[in-house]
Amino acid sequence: MSGMARPRRIVIAGGGTAGWMAAAAIARTMGRIAEVTLVESDAIGTIGVGESTIPPMITYNRLLGINEADFMRATNATFKLGILFDNWKNVGDRYFHSFGLTGKDHWSAGFQHFWLYGLTKGHDQPYDDYCLELVAALQGKFAHLPDDAMNYAYQLDSTAYAKMLRTMAEGDGTRRVEGKIAQVELDGESGNIAALVLEAGTRIEGDLFLDCTGFRALLIEGALHAGFDDWTHWLPCDSAIALQTENVRPPVPYTRAIAHDSGWQWRIPLQHRTGNGLVWCSRYLAQDAALDRLLGNIEGEALTKPNVIRFTTGARRRQWHRNCVAIGLSGGFMEPLESTSIHLIQRAVLRLLRMMPLGDVSPRDIAEFNDQQDEDMRQIRDFLILHYKATDRRDSAFWRYCAAMPIPDSLTQKIELFRETGRVFRRHEELFAENSWVQVMLGQGIMPQSHHPIAEKLRDDELAKLLAMLRDTVSRTVAGLPDHAAYVANYCGARRPVAAAQG
Repeated sequence: MSGMARPRRIVIAGGGTAGWMAAAAIARTMGRIAEVTLVESDAIGTIGVGESTIPPMITYNRLLGINEADFMRATNATFKLGILFDNWKNVGDRYFHSFGLTGKDHWSAGFQHFWLYGLTKGHDQPYDDYCLELVAALQGKFAHLPDDAMNYAYQLDSTAYAKMLRTMAEGDGTRRVEGKIAQVELDGESGNIAALVLEAGTRIEGDLFLDCTGFRALLIEGALHAGFDDWTHWLPCDSAIALQTENVRPPVPYTRAIAHDSGWQWRIPLQHRTGNGLVWCSRYLAQDAALDRLLGNIEGEALTKPNVIRFTTGARRRQWHRNCVAIGLSGGFMEPLESTSIHLIQRAVLRLLRMMPLGDVSPRDIAEFNDQQDEDMRQIRDFLILHYKATDRRDSAFWRYCAAMPIPDSLTQKIELFRETGRVFRRHEELFAENSWVQVMLGQGIMPQSHHPIAEKLRDDELAKLLAMLRDTVSRTVAGLPDHAAYVANYCGARRPVAAAQG
């Protein structure tokens, strides 16, 4: 041990999903190189409504060596193939944003160009018919396929996930300290955080501090004043109520997002219950009316009291400032419309691990981390704004505001490029790939005016054969899939006897 640097002291402020995702990943990856201490108080609740996820979570769990069936059993998880959007383009309309690909792309042009050309030749089958995940979801089917041919994510109990990660992190050496943070002590010379002082007087020193205190942002904002960019003018919803209910039917492999006159409602089916919530803009709907609306649109008996959440959509200007890194809600908030909350935690944690300093924190690392985080947030922001902006709804003041609001130039370019040419380009490891943008833009009513000329290289009989073959492959594959609820019960049923669950 002589000559080795002492273990780097990493202090995590706050538990919940963000804190324990960070602790588990750092403790497992860094091992004895780092001393991880997590401070949380049982008296402080967590938001705990991030129940719907996206496919990168599979990679995160694999990196940590988590067995999928065990994880799903512990969190009462179901599989998720995408999101069904009701009433977004207009009341009564619906579309599906699925994971995976639609059709088959050519290197020069996405499949949508061949589909668009097909429309001009009388091949009017829906774009949806060419997507395996979409057709399987709407038929309530699921199975793991060879070569990961089915793209999926999870619908899960995030509180149970945090508990599972806590057990794992503590097993890997993380030290948990119970208590409320009374003071964030700064070093007078450097301006860095020196220690957290708890109400009981305990002082916890560290080299690197992770702020997982949620909307309170006690370290990154409360102590270091990193600044915040408010995006409410683009994403006007600022309130939510979450509520859990009994299941009234077998769980389906998708989340629902049902638009109403001042926002939208979610419905997320788990093995043992359904997560529900109403998201709204307080300028157009009062809280009591929002609660009445939610209670009037749930299925099954309520299992919990309504949990009211106030939020401001936006991003911290510096998510790594001095020796503090914001993880999760402390770094910013994207409303839950496309299930990105847990992903943004994961992204920040893995990015931090790639930039973990050996000695002193490098300003170059900080700048790179912040640039990448900022780009992630802005790209997701634009994708979310798309759902509100591209709409035919004018039936309420809320939707009239959304339709008329100015939007970022980056989103205008994306929309108008697709409208004029049918093209979508993914930039810089952007979270949402081309197919996501195509599905949502078509679903919201943006129809391209032209297509790539490569599609016209096919004779009509060749085009007809290609389209028929792709549709047939999807329909035959889905026909052979088992029922989703039955597959879940067999693969990771959470209500198995103890002996079976351990086996």
